Amino acid sequence: MSAIWIQPTGAALGADVHGVDLSRPVDDADFRRILAAWNEHLVLRFSGQRIDDSSLMAFSARFGALDRAPIPAVGFDRTDSALAPEVRDWVAVISNVKRDGKPIGGLGNAELVWHTDMSYNPLPPRASLLYALEVPPDGGNTGFLNMYLAYETLPADLRQAIDGRTCIHDSSRNSAGELRKGFQTTPDIRRTPGAVHPLVRLHPVTGRKALFLGRRPGAYVHGLAVADSEALLDALWAHATQDRFTWYQKWRVGDLVMWDNRCVMHRRDPFDEDRRRLMHRTQIVGEPVLAA
Repeated sequence: MSAIWIQPTGAALGADVHGVDLSRPVDDADFRRILAAWNEHLVLRFSGQRIDDSSLMAFSARFGALDRAPIPAVGFDRTDSALAPEVRDWVAVISNVKRDGKPIGGLGNAELVWHTDMSYNPLPPRASLLYALEVPPDGGNTGFLNMYLAYETLPADLRQAIDGRTCIHDSSRNSAGELRKGFQTTPDIRRTPGAVHPLVRLHPVTGRKALFLGRRPGAYVHGLAVADSEALLDALWAHATQDRFTWYQKWRVGDLVMWDNRCVMHRRDPFDEDRRRLMHRTQIVGEPVLAA
């Protein structure tokens, strides 16, 4: 009998998975339990893990094909990350640590706004997995939002206002607001580069509807005057980011947290720039976004 057991956080989303060692292959029966828990709780935490990048990639690949790491921001070169060449395209380093004056990872120590990973792509990743190698004593917590609940509790007028609407997801900047390599600032928000997705998406596995916002900066609702788009997005974001839809992860070394990008948004608290934080992340190739 499997030793795995699932402990919900008691918040709007999230659960701990106990009794699994991810440095070893997960058998099919245990994986089915993990997959079912993920579909139910949206975010899973595996604490006390000791894994290398190969194990992280192997476990991630059970959920689908590995996606390439995102385009880094200006000022960071992935070759400075000290990753082995064979994993460099698939593992992203998120860190404020510098080596020889150069950052070994992206996103530094600043606050990261609420966002969905790489929603600016036509096929946003279905899942992200983040593993903690070094963490500061305070700060750097990650918040998660249940976007099923955000949609299901929308006031009737907002639900009607977004019915059939699509939104641009800005590809030019990351969640820290940093300009990505190869992009320029776009003064007209209606011409923001990035994928266009429905504001309400249908989850291909659970069949539930989720609010799909991506991130607030650079967003524009097609077919509306800019002022009307801004007002609608402000109202949607004010509703979706209420505390009742959240759960916060306080990181410990050895934590691996995975989340479903199709129905979850996340953010990061800032932390002291003199405190080291080192995380490795993988993501899973997504499928076409289904309009609900």
